[in-house]
Amino acid sequence: MEKFGKSQPVKRVEDQRFLTGHGRYVDDIAPQNALRLFVFRAPVAHATITTLDVADAREAEGVHLILTAEDLEAAGVKMDIHATVVPNRDGTQGAKPERPILARGKVRFVGEPVAAIVAETLAQAKDAADLIEFDYEELLAHMDLATGGAAIHDEAPDNRAFDWGMGDEAATQAAFDAAAQTVSMEIGDNRIIVNSMEPRGCYAEWEGDKLHLSVNGQGVWGEKNRMVKAFGLSPDQVRVTNPDVGGGFGMKGMSYPEHYMVSQAARVLGRPVRWMGERGESMLSDNAGRDLVSVAELAFDADSRITAYRVRTRCNLGAYNSQFGQPIQTQLFSKVLMGTYDVQTTWLQVEGFYTNTTQVDAYRGAGRPEAIYVLERIMDQAARELGVDPWELRRKNFIARDKFPYQTATGELYDVGDFHKVLDSAERFSDRAGFAKRRTASEAKGHLRGQGLCYYIESILGDPSENAKVEFHEDGTVSIYVGTQSNGQGHETVYAQFLSDQTGIPADRIRVIQGDSDLIAKGGGTGGSRSVTTQSTATLATVDAMIAAFTPYLADKMGVEESRITFDDERFRAEGSNLTPTMLEVAEMARADGRDDLLVHAAEATLPGRSYPNGAHVAEVEIDPETGKVTVDRYHVVDDFGNLINPMLAEGQVHGGVAQGIGQAVTERVVYDEDGQLLTASFMDYAMPRADDMPWVAFSTEPVPSTANLMGMKGCGEAGTVGALAAVANAVLDALWDRGVRQADMPFTPQRVWEMLQDGAIAAE
Repeated sequence: MEKFGKSQPVKRVEDQRFLTGHGRYVDDIAPQNALRLFVFRAPVAHATITTLDVADAREAEGVHLILTAEDLEAAGVKMDIHATVVPNRDGTQGAKPERPILARGKVRFVGEPVAAIVAETLAQAKDAADLIEFDYEELLAHMDLATGGAAIHDEAPDNRAFDWGMGDEAATQAAFDAAAQTVSMEIGDNRIIVNSMEPRGCYAEWEGDKLHLSVNGQGVWGEKNRMVKAFGLSPDQVRVTNPDVGGGFGMKGMSYPEHYMVSQAARVLGRPVRWMGERGESMLSDNAGRDLVSVAELAFDADSRITAYRVRTRCNLGAYNSQFGQPIQTQLFSKVLMGTYDVQTTWLQVEGFYTNTTQVDAYRGAGRPEAIYVLERIMDQAARELGVDPWELRRKNFIARDKFPYQTATGELYDVGDFHKVLDSAERFSDRAGFAKRRTASEAKGHLRGQGLCYYIESILGDPSENAKVEFHEDGTVSIYVGTQSNGQGHETVYAQFLSDQTGIPADRIRVIQGDSDLIAKGGGTGGSRSVTTQSTATLATVDAMIAAFTPYLADKMGVEESRITFDDERFRAEGSNLTPTMLEVAEMARADGRDDLLVHAAEATLPGRSYPNGAHVAEVEIDPETGKVTVDRYHVVDDFGNLINPMLAEGQVHGGVAQGIGQAVTERVVYDEDGQLLTASFMDYAMPRADDMPWVAFSTEPVPSTANLMGMKGCGEAGTVGALAAVANAVLDALWDRGVRQADMPFTPQRVWEMLQDGAIAAE
């Protein structure tokens, strides 16, 4: 990988800033004179508003403004928050009820914003909120993934938002009718709360008629477009910035009501207004993740080859459509429906339901972890029912090496792959041969031990285009302006490292500029594991533009023809000239000659296709049957990420993703009561994974370079989570199988596992 990044494990340069308390997060940089905004939220899940009287609150000490839906409407603010819908099977569009910035007429989930109070201090705003008179007629809450019950929206009287399908339903049924054996399994995927280290926050200020919104999000251009529409402004009247961001994971990739509230309040008052979520309100109001139930079915021939695959899913949207709520369990789920297996006959049907709960949207992987979880759970189940080794069943059904590029049943074009090589490596790396000995040792302690395999593939999502701009400064430093947005992944390190590799400019002279819609013309933000691949492609195009611009200038300086000048990633050279300047030296020469046109270079590039990271996760769990406690004891990952710019950062991304997967599998679970009250609304009740819940995650790679980009790279940001869910779940069921357990759903908390063991013992009698 000599030309495209030197694949060196460079430590993150931004960590010095973060670890010494010098990060610049949105709550650190809000203007000192900013007023504080507090959100008055619905205390019930479903009700008709009968009284909303804020008169006393408006007179409270320190209060400058109170906003209700009526106030926003009167000001001409567009009330409906953007959301995407999918087509129904009958050709109509999925339901698209309004999601208002502030509730009007009804409230539909506990925590829904009802009013915004702006005061000098947060304490004053909270005190004023206690003076709001809010009365309502409570309605029945709809909490299950089924039609019927009290209608949440007039647009979906049966509470079903959409009924979507993809594939050939008739051909799939025919394949099942002709199958030698079929396997069916219902698989639940529990709802989680994202809980980024830094809660959501934002502030807004106006300079004349220009809005500046600073938000800890995952990109600025989508947010800018939505502010333009909501406030009826021109694009040059809106600036959106993202400062340092303490974790996003998909949850921060879309608009929230608070962004509009602070913007309108700042416009009315002529002063900056800030809002920072507290952990409790984040748990009530942040978009949740997952929350679906699927019935998966596999058809096999007599040789244990898969002939068809069918999935019917019911997914929870929450009370409203969030930005990507409808596409995630439909279109994004379908991207990797059949995973790494060579099957062309498939049917995926998804029904989405509204419930009186917080919205559900993207969470690390967004549809792909859900799809792989379903597929890899039923692959393990099929191996047991067919009496085939689960590793061999996967090998038998892998897409063969000579079939790439491979068009999947759902339209994806896998460019390359060598799944056999990766799985063989995982078998050695995880010491599968030693598992029996480890299981015997666990049994000697009175514990159960299980091993689980997940072979995943992921489709890189998001805009395939990105741009980059490089500017040379008088002090000998360089800025690179990028269209993606770091949420903690180490972009400042990897982008500087990559530009340094391509140009010879020392990495410590390169500054990465991101997250400012005034400084950067456009960009795709961060999401779908797109960032490094798309951004580095744009950087390569910009380097080419720099070389093309510098070459004619240097031809005069070197006294040679342009065609004789080459650049070797460090210096320009030409036979017959002793002049061998670096990029920085050329820029210095150009500045001295008044050639300012040579000091800024920009380019845009578009990937010709997606890349598809894939790999094998092997988990081993130990279970104490007396208590039901699950310990993830060993964890090995072999990934095919193609070529890597910085293996250390890639491994860090995998570690983080696996931690989130183990969290969902073992400890995390959102629970509502029948009235829609959130029972897991604090860390006293919602169990985040802790250090002692995590094993050491052993990481290795078997690169098969992608052909869909010049660097041969494949994204890695979400891969850890995509593989972790099924690996852990399969390991738990493997440990419990001999105790009569045949169904095991996440999360594997001690109580749930203990109950599974009791049920298994009864079933075995």
